[in-house]
This record gives sequence, structure tokens and C-alpha cells, in this order.
Amino acid sequence: MQSNYTSFDVDKHHIHLEFFVTDIMGIKHSVAGILDTGVPRTEFSDNFLLYAGFIQKKDEQIKIKQGLQTQKYGVIRLPSVEICGHKIYSFDAYVSYFEKSWGY
Repeated sequence: MQSNYTSFDVDKHHIHLEFFVTDIMGIKHSVAGILDTGVPRTEFSDNFLLYAGFIQKKDEQIKIKQGLQTQKYGVIRLPSVEICGHKIYSFDAYVSYFEKSWGY
């Protein structure tokens, strides 16, 4: 049986991982992300999705609701995502506006 180990910095507040997203042209993008084991679905910043060509424009009118740090406003299907050595095809994720202070 094959083992798969993923290390991360336990001194950081979140689990930061590098993973890969393949766009509709077959180009593999390296993405820095935060692993949150308590969320029902992954979300990507609209800035990244626009850059990678997954969306044609982002909604400039989106405002973050009180107490949140992101605001989900759409769902997208990514051709594939590779995380911790596992490749997932037809991966559904939220399109989100991220608080600018996050730097994403």
C-alpha cells in the first residue's frame, strides 16, 4: 500500500499548502492555499479565477457580510485539482470575493 505524507508548519495559524489547478487550456497553475477541514466546499478568489481564465469577469458589486472574511457568490467546476498528491477531476468550488487584507 502506498503512503502519502504531507508536511506543514505547525507554528502557523492555518495549514498552508501548495496545490495545483489545471485550467481549461490544460495549463497547470501552482496555487498557495489554506486547508480548512471544517468547510463544506472549497472556495477560490475571483481574482485567481479571472487570471486563470475560469471566469470572464468578477462581480465588482460584491460586499462582504458582517463578520465574514470572504463572500461566496458563484459555483464553478474546475477541470482538475491536485492536492497532497491526489488528483481530483471535475472539482466544484465556490467563486468568492476575499477580504483584501488577506493578500489573495
